[in-house]
Amino acid sequence: MIKSLTAAMKSLIERMSRKLVNKLNLLFTSIIILIVGSLTVISYQMLQKESVSNSIASTTNNLMLVNQKLEDYLDGIEQFSLPHNKYDEIIRAVMQEGNDYAARMYLEDYLRDLFYSRKDLESIYLYLIDQQKYYSISREAYNITVRSGYQGGIDEQPWYQEAMNSPQNRSFQSFVLPDATSGYTMITEPEFMGYHRVLRSIASREPRAVLSFFLKPTVKDSIMSDIPFEEGEHLMYLDPDNVPFHMDDLEVYEAISSADWFQNIGDDSGSPVTWSDGDKRYLVVYDVGQQDGWKLIKPIPYSSIYEAATKARNLSYLTGFIFLVISVILVTLTSNAITRPLNRLSRHMRRFSEGTFDAEAPVQGNDEIAYLTMHFNQMVRRTNDLINERYRMKLVEKNAILKALEAEINPHFLYNALQAISTKALKSGNDDVADMVDALALTLRYCISGKDIVYAREELKHIERYLALQSARFGSRLRVNIEWDESLMELQIPKLSIQSLVENSIKHAVEKVSTPVTIVVRATVSESHAIISVYDDGPGISPDRLEQILDTFEVEWEEQEGENIGLKNLNTRLKLLYGDQSGLAIHSDGSGTEMTMRIPRGGVGHV
Repeated sequence: MIKSLTAAMKSLIERMSRKLVNKLNLLFTSIIILIVGSLTVISYQMLQKESVSNSIASTTNNLMLVNQKLEDYLDGIEQFSLPHNKYDEIIRAVMQEGNDYAARMYLEDYLRDLFYSRKDLESIYLYLIDQQKYYSISREAYNITVRSGYQGGIDEQPWYQEAMNSPQNRSFQSFVLPDATSGYTMITEPEFMGYHRVLRSIASREPRAVLSFFLKPTVKDSIMSDIPFEEGEHLMYLDPDNVPFHMDDLEVYEAISSADWFQNIGDDSGSPVTWSDGDKRYLVVYDVGQQDGWKLIKPIPYSSIYEAATKARNLSYLTGFIFLVISVILVTLTSNAITRPLNRLSRHMRRFSEGTFDAEAPVQGNDEIAYLTMHFNQMVRRTNDLINERYRMKLVEKNAILKALEAEINPHFLYNALQAISTKALKSGNDDVADMVDALALTLRYCISGKDIVYAREELKHIERYLALQSARFGSRLRVNIEWDESLMELQIPKLSIQSLVENSIKHAVEKVSTPVTIVVRATVSESHAIISVYDDGPGISPDRLEQILDTFEVEWEEQEGENIGLKNLNTRLKLLYGDQSGLAIHSDGSGTEMTMRIPRGGVGHV
């Protein structure tokens, strides 16, 4: 296998080295690949380092500013939770709530004032510790509702115990994790954060109540929108104990929280960390707040950081490829400058041999090749002249034959002859014969008229003459009723279209039976179509035969053979004139046959 591959390579190199153009192409290609490849590798490594440094600097500054805004927002919530001047009145109302109605009203008014003063509150709860009773205010169905009730088990909640043990008498509760709960009976659990403030008696420092704010995520989302966020990146907002208060992907948080370096965030100088999650590598940039130690963590995929460097590398490859193509083109043009005229002459000779008899080649210069090209062009012109002369002779011969045929069957000659016969019959007193000859003459004149589209009144007059001739043939066996809507007399329809349908009824109904047959020609208007139908109460068409007739409508006209060419021709004309919404339909149930033409309203027929 290796020997055969080596032999094939040697053979390829030998064939390439036979021509100077191949040697030059190989030399220039090697030089360009070496230069462009070296520059691309060096620039790519430099751009990688610069991209990482820029990403670290910009992301660190951005996280620091956003984290400061978030801490300011939380500090504002903390200041908002302190009663300040009303602290004594609130503690007094809490202690007298059980036996003083005014105290209960004071607490409700206090909650209303708090709720209406901010727009980022989902609800406020005031838990009275001694009574195990709470007051709440929230928006329910566009109404602000104040409720009260008794709630056990609040003192067992983690946030309650944390607030009681906190030197600041507060605790923050996250609702980001799936199992987070407030402990209160709520219609829906909060989406973002709960802030709990312990209200203590100033005299005894005993806890009397817990004021809880449940915050909407709107302000937090507005502040975090200042952080640029690309596809593949993640963002987490953690409290000092690494409890998440915002995260865009729970699986990423669980994976990153199990890393060894995660618990040490905030203990170092804030240097970024490289973290791998499976086959993905991230640069983890974070910021720890100076005030309370809240953390913003942003893992950035290295693929996003290296995107600019990758584009520059691909651009270098593209530039090298362009230079390579240009060099190959220049070398090829130089080496082929001498052989190009011969190639051009050879190409025109090949066209001439394939039947293109005007393939003259351009003459350039005064050398032997130009002399050869000039004589080749003379041969092409002489050959072309002979072919054109022969072609003109054939056309003259063909036109002469056509003129002779037209003279033999000139329809105007037949029309004049019929008029002469009619005149002779009138002179002899044969009025019936004269009427039949007149009807036949007018029918012939109508058929040879140059129009393809006629008015319905013209077609109906032609049908009357046609049926008059058929009545003379069949007598009382043929009965005809015409039910034509007067509004459709000016309808434009294909010439001889109704005759084709009537002729089909005569051929397949009247001629097949000896009993009288009634043919009804009817025209009506629907919402979308003008409908023209011809019905006969003859023996009908068998299902197999009807299926064969309808199948011929799907056959290309050039492939049509046998019977029913008239119906096929009519269906094709309708499709060409009015589009696919028109056409010919045939229905037969064994006791009659109905053929229907459908012409769309607003088309050529101006229905």
